Amino acid sequence: MEDFEKAVLFSFDQSGAVSDELKAQAAAYCEQVKQAPNIIEACLEKIRISQYAEVQFWCLKTLEEVMQQRYKTLDSQKRLFIRSSLMLAFCNFNLDDASITDSAIPLSSRPVFIRNKLAQLIVILIYLEYPAEWPSAFLDMLGSLSKGPVVVDMFIRVLNALDEEVISFDFPRTEEEAAAATRIKDAMRQQCISQVVAAWYNLIVMYKGQSPQLAAQVLEMMQKYVAWIDIGLVANDSFVPLLFEFLVSSHEYPQLRGAAAECLLAIVSKRMDAPSKLALLQQLQAGKACSTIMEEQEPEFALKLTALLTGIATEVLECSKRIEVNGACEQSLALAELVTVMLDEVLPPVFYFMQNGDEDMSTTTFQFLNSYVTRMKNSKPINGKQATHLGQILAVVFTRMRYDPSYKDSIDEPDKSGLEEEERMAEYRKEIMGLFRSINRVAPEVTKTFVESTLARILQDSSAEFEDVEAAIVLLRVLGEGVTEESMKPENRGPLREMVGAFLSMSIPCHSHRLIAILYLETVTRYVKFVQYHPEYIPRVLSAFLDARGMHHPNPQVSSRASYLFMRFVKVLRIQLVPYLENILQSLEDLLSSVTLPKPLLKKDADERSYMFEAVGLLIGMEDLAVEKQATFLSALLVPLCGQVEAMLSRDEVKGDPIGPTPITMALQQIIMAISYLGKGFGEHLATNGRPVIGNMFKQTLDVVLRVIPVFPQNKVLRSKVTSFLHQMVETLGGAVLPALPTIIQQLLTDCEPKDLVEFIQLINQLINKFKVGMMDILQEIFPVIVGRVFAILPQDGFSEGPGSLTEEVRELLDLQRNYFLLIHAMTTQELSPVMLSQKSSPLLQNIIGLLLDASCNHKDVLVRKICVQVFNKLIADWCVASPEEEKVPGFRQFLVERFAAECCIYKVSEPSFNFRDANTVALFGEIVTAQKLLYEKCGNDLLMHLATKVLPAVHCPPNLAEQFCLHIQRSDVKELKPLYKSFIEKLRPQQQQNGHAWSR
Repeated sequence: MEDFEKAVLFSFDQSGAVSDELKAQAAAYCEQVKQAPNIIEACLEKIRISQYAEVQFWCLKTLEEVMQQRYKTLDSQKRLFIRSSLMLAFCNFNLDDASITDSAIPLSSRPVFIRNKLAQLIVILIYLEYPAEWPSAFLDMLGSLSKGPVVVDMFIRVLNALDEEVISFDFPRTEEEAAAATRIKDAMRQQCISQVVAAWYNLIVMYKGQSPQLAAQVLEMMQKYVAWIDIGLVANDSFVPLLFEFLVSSHEYPQLRGAAAECLLAIVSKRMDAPSKLALLQQLQAGKACSTIMEEQEPEFALKLTALLTGIATEVLECSKRIEVNGACEQSLALAELVTVMLDEVLPPVFYFMQNGDEDMSTTTFQFLNSYVTRMKNSKPINGKQATHLGQILAVVFTRMRYDPSYKDSIDEPDKSGLEEEERMAEYRKEIMGLFRSINRVAPEVTKTFVESTLARILQDSSAEFEDVEAAIVLLRVLGEGVTEESMKPENRGPLREMVGAFLSMSIPCHSHRLIAILYLETVTRYVKFVQYHPEYIPRVLSAFLDARGMHHPNPQVSSRASYLFMRFVKVLRIQLVPYLENILQSLEDLLSSVTLPKPLLKKDADERSYMFEAVGLLIGMEDLAVEKQATFLSALLVPLCGQVEAMLSRDEVKGDPIGPTPITMALQQIIMAISYLGKGFGEHLATNGRPVIGNMFKQTLDVVLRVIPVFPQNKVLRSKVTSFLHQMVETLGGAVLPALPTIIQQLLTDCEPKDLVEFIQLINQLINKFKVGMMDILQEIFPVIVGRVFAILPQDGFSEGPGSLTEEVRELLDLQRNYFLLIHAMTTQELSPVMLSQKSSPLLQNIIGLLLDASCNHKDVLVRKICVQVFNKLIADWCVASPEEEKVPGFRQFLVERFAAECCIYKVSEPSFNFRDANTVALFGEIVTAQKLLYEKCGNDLLMHLATKVLPAVHCPPNLAEQFCLHIQRSDVKELKPLYKSFIEKLRPQQQQNGHAWSR
C-alpha cells in the first residue's frame, strides 16, 4: 500500500486504532498532496484502480474542489481529460467489453456513496459546460445505456443529482444557479429531451421483468422531470397504458406499483389551464382505472394510491373553481358538466382508500376534502349524489377518528404510552373534526342522519368495541355545539331532539371505561336543555352522575370531572331537582364526608372535586326550600367540616410549626375550598335578610376558618385558600363580614410576600367595590400599611429592560404594581380619595402621586397607563378647585399644570411610540383628552399660559399651532377636542423628528 493511500485511510479512521497525532499528520500529508501539479491525473487514476472506498471518496472530493474552484483556469486538454475520464467511469470503465483488459474496479462493487459522488461530479461538468462546450452530454450518456444495468443505474443517479443540485426549486438557489438551471432545461428541450424520455420508456419496458427495482428507480427519477418537460412526452399512448398496467397489477409488478402511482400524480399535477387539464384527466381516465382495484392493498401502496386519487380529485376541483370564475358561457357549462362526471368517477375509490387505509390521512387529503365541502357550500343546494358523497366523507371521518384498539387498556388506566396516544389523538382530531363541522354547516340533515344511524348501530350492540363507542359519542357531542334551546323543546320533533332522547335511553357499552364515562357526562351536560324540557329523563341522568359511572367512579379523574359537570348540570336544572334533593345528598354523603381523605389526585382533579360542594350549595341554597330543611342540610355539612378544622388546629404536632405538617395542611386546604364552593349557592339576601339562621352558620364557619392563619402564618398556600374563602364570604354574608375585617386584615398583612400582597389587595378591591364608603374607616388604618409594603417591595429605580430581564420575580412585582394601581383606581372611583389625605397617609402622598405620574407616562402596559390617567382625572375632579387659595391639597394644582399636563398630556403623546393605530392606545388617548379638558376647567388660564410659554415651545411647536391648540382646549367639549388634539399631535411630530425631544436632552 502506498504512503498516500495509508495517509487517507489513517485520516478517515473511526476505529480508534490510529492515534490523534498520527491522524493529524495523515490529514496534513493529504492536504500537501492536493497541491501537487499532477493531482488531477493522480486522483482520476486512484478513482479507477484503488480498492479502498475511502481513497476513492477522497479523490472524488478533491476533484470536486478542483472543478468548483479552478476548472475554468485549466487548459482545454486537461478539461477534456477530466470529462473523458469521468465518462469512462460512468461507462463502468468499459468492463462489459471482453476484449478490454483493465485493472479498474467495477462500479457494481463500489459503495452507493461512491456512485452518488461520481454522479455529482458529472452534474458539475454539465453545470459548467452544457451546452456550449459539451453539447453531446446527454447523448453521450444515452449512447452508453446498452452497456448494461450498471450504466443504467449511473444514468439514473446523474439525472437525480441534476434535479437535486441544479434544477429543482425545492431547494434555495442563487440567481446564477437559477440561470444555469434555465439554460440546461432550455437546451435539453431543444436538443435531447424527447430521446431521454424515449430512453426512460425503453428502460422501463426492458427491466420491468428482469430487474423491477431498476425499472422502479427510472419511474421515481422520471416523476421529478414531468413538471417542466412537454406533457405530451409522457401523457401519451405509450406511457399511460404502461403506468396503469403497473398500477392495477398486484402480482406481476408489485415493486413498480407505488412508483407508477407517483408518476401519474406528477402528470396530473402539472400546471396548465383548466380546459387542457380536464382534457388530460379525461385522457388518463385514472379514476376509472383505480376503481378496478378497490380492495385491500399493501399499506405503503395504498397510501400512494390515495395520494394519486386525491391529487386527481383536487385538480378537478381546481379546474371547477377556474371555470366558475369565467362565468356561464357555453364552454364553461360543458366543462362544469365534465367536472361533475369526473368527480363522480374518482370519488368512490378516493373514499374507499381513505376509509380502509392503515395510515393517518395526510394534510393534502384533508385539504381536498375541505375544498370539496366548501365547493358545495358555495354552490346551489346539494343533490342526492352530493349527499351520498358527504355521507361517505362522514364515514371516512368516523373511521379515521377512532382510537387504535390496542391502546384501550393503557388509556383506561393511563400509562405513558396511553397518555401520549391521547395527546396525539387530541391534536389529530382538531383537523378531522373541523371537517365534520364544515359538513354539518353545509348539510346538517345529512350529518344528523349519519350520526343518528351510527349511534343506533353501535350503542345498541352490547359487544361494541371501545373505540367505536367513543367515536360515536364524540360525534353527538360535537353536533351539540351551538345547539339552540328552541330545538330541544318538546314541540320541536327534529332529528337531533329524537337522537338525544334515544341516546339518554340507551345502555352505553364500555361505559366504565375512563374516556367513555367522562364523554357521556360531557355530552349529557351539553344537551342539558333537552333534559330541562324533558324532565322524565332526570332520574336516568342523575343516576349516571351519582353512581359508579360518575362521581363514584373508581378512577379519580372521572369522579372529579363528574363533580364539575354535575355542578353545571345543577345550575340549569336547579329547581327541577328539588324533588330529588334528599336522594342526591344521601348518594353523595360518603363523598362529601371524605373531602379530606388523601387520594392520588392531580391538583386539577382536587379542584374539580370541590365543584361537588358548589352543586350541593346550589341545591340547598334555594329559597324554594323550607328554612328548617335548609338549615338542617347546611348544618349537616358545615358542622363536621368545622369540627375537623378545629380538631386539626388543636393537635400537638401543629404547635410551633408555622408551616404545618403536609397531611394536615392539605386536608385544611380541601376543607376551606369545599366551604368556599358550598357558599356559592347562597345569596347575600338569603343569608342576611331572608334567613339569618343561614348567615349565622356561615359567620360561625368564618370564625373557625380565620383561626388557620395565626396557627400557620408562613403557609402561603393556606393563606391563599383563606383569601379565596374570604372573597366568597363577602358575596355570601355582605356587610356581616365587616366586623371581622380588622382581625382578618391584620392576619393577612403579617409576613406577606409580593404574591400574598397581590391577593390581599385584590380582596381589598372587592371590599371597596362592595361596600364603597363603608370601607372608609378600615382604609384609613390599612392604606398607609399597604402603600408602605408596596414601596418597600417595588424597585426604587424601576424595572430593568432587555433580553432575559422578565424573570418570574419581575412578573410578580409587575403584577403587584398593577394591582396597587387598581386599588388606587377603586378608591378614587368609589369616593374614597380622602383616605389619601388622612393623617396617616398624607406623608406618603408625594410618593403615591410621583409613581402614578411615572406610570402614566412610561409604563410598558398601555392599559396600566390608562388606569393611572383615570386616577388623575378623579383626583383633578375631587381635589382641584378654581382658586389656588382654596386648595385642598397644597401644591397639587401646580403639580398638575407643570408636570402632569406637560409630561403625560404633551411630551409622551407626541412621541412616535404613541401609536394611534393601536386600540388600547386610542383608549388611553381618550382619557388624556378628558384630563386636559378637566385641567382647563379647574386651572383655567394658568394651564394655558404654562402650555403656551413653557411646554409647547419646549417641543418646538410653532406659535400659530400652539395658539390654535389652546383655543381648542378652551372652546371644545371632550368629544370635539379628541380629533383636534390628535391632529395637533400629528402636526407636532415632524418638529420633534427635526429638532429632537427637548425634555429628553
